[in-house]
Amino acid sequence: MIEKIFFTTIAIALFTITFLKLIKKNDTTYIYVLAIEFIGIAINFIELFLKAQFNWSLKLITYLLSIILPILLFTIEKIKNVEISELFIAFTIPTLEKFGKTDKAKTILTNFLNKNQNSYIAHKLLAQIYMKQENYDLAVNEYIRTTELKTKNIDDYYQLSVALNKNKQNEEAITILQDIIKQMPENGKITNLLGEIYFEQERYKEAVSVYMSALRYHPGSFDIYYSLGMAYTMMNDFGRAKEFYEKAAEVNSLAYNAKLNLGQIALIYGDLDEAEKYFMQSLKQNDLEAGSYYYLSQIALLKGDEDKAKNYMNVAVELDPRTYKQMQKDPLFTPIKEKVSLPQEVIEEEKQEIKKILTNKETKVNKHLTKMCMLVENLSNEDLQVIRKSKEKQIEKDEKQK
Repeated sequence: MIEKIFFTTIAIALFTITFLKLIKKNDTTYIYVLAIEFIGIAINFIELFLKAQFNWSLKLITYLLSIILPILLFTIEKIKNVEISELFIAFTIPTLEKFGKTDKAKTILTNFLNKNQNSYIAHKLLAQIYMKQENYDLAVNEYIRTTELKTKNIDDYYQLSVALNKNKQNEEAITILQDIIKQMPENGKITNLLGEIYFEQERYKEAVSVYMSALRYHPGSFDIYYSLGMAYTMMNDFGRAKEFYEKAAEVNSLAYNAKLNLGQIALIYGDLDEAEKYFMQSLKQNDLEAGSYYYLSQIALLKGDEDKAKNYMNVAVELDPRTYKQMQKDPLFTPIKEKVSLPQEVIEEEKQEIKKILTNKETKVNKHLTKMCMLVENLSNEDLQVIRKSKEKQIEKDEKQK
């Protein structure tokens, strides 16, 4: 009996509080909470009316609906400083998106924000939807609103910068990121994004500056070493690029793209054996195989082994038919051009989907190195000796500085 009195008192008190919140805030979402509480109270009254003793599972449901769930919701409201309606939105929107009802989710959020303009959760959810739909202009507006509602949330500033970058508002993104870095220079996510934007804009010196500063806080970071290697590559400073690619490869022995880049740099310097070693290692990554075999064919020709060159090129073309056109344009491959042909099943190149794993940044660097390698093909042995001597002098200079 004491248990029944206790339950009834607490349950009715919570029901009254919920009702008063409904009246005060004029928020119809509380009706759902009232309905849930009412079901729990009704089960309890049925038990009393029938003078029955329900089993423990039904009692647990009664307590859960009438007491535990309302207390939990009110506690979250207090701690997180959010309304129940926002909690309802936070649950409903991801569920609708999961079932492909994105337009309905967007409509609900828009209607909700018409009544609740200061809802941080709703603005953030709407911004995320706009980002997925690549409507970056509207996403920027929503993320600006989230930063106004929560001025100290770094992740919102980061997301705003991503949206600005996607919307081609790079200078605005750079300004925001620079301000954050002054306060949090150790934040790797922020520095990486700033470096990426500089790289996209071909401001490679500034990208290097950002990555070098980040190294002080993340001295063993593969991503930073690799990014520095790519930035120096685009600046044609292949000595420094090689240094950072090697450090990246030391940190992550499975970084096969770094090894492909090292092979390309070795080829630029005319070090065929070293280049061959790195290209062999880069074969272990599927999306690099075609390019690696292409370069191995090139090295075989430079060494005078036409049969090996032909075999490597046939494998490259089999893996990626685009290498066939690349080979046809390169005079170096003249001795084997007639011996390499496209497989019959992939002659219609446009119909074949080539699997792409490399990022745009990596693709850009690989294309740049490919062009440099083609330029080196036209150099004489004397030219290559000059390049090698220059490389040796740079190594000696770096060792003295150390």
